[in-house]
Amino acid sequence: MSQAEKIELSEEDRSKDDFFRRLAELSEEMVARHGKDFSMGALVLGARWIAENRIGGEKAASDRKSGH
Repeated sequence: MSQAEKIELSEEDRSKDDFFRRLAELSEEMVARHGKDFSMGALVLGARWIAENRIGGEKAASDRKSGH
């Protein structure tokens, strides 16, 4: 048995792996339907929204306006 087979992932690591798998599937679907430029732009925009705390719907928007 190799070293990699002996490592057991934590619940958090398994969760992150699942999100990476889902993100890869979504990215492949976006590229197939709309091309690389759209797909990269959408993913970068999503990352920007996360960085700017612009996700989460109306509550997040009202929190930003009130400074919370």
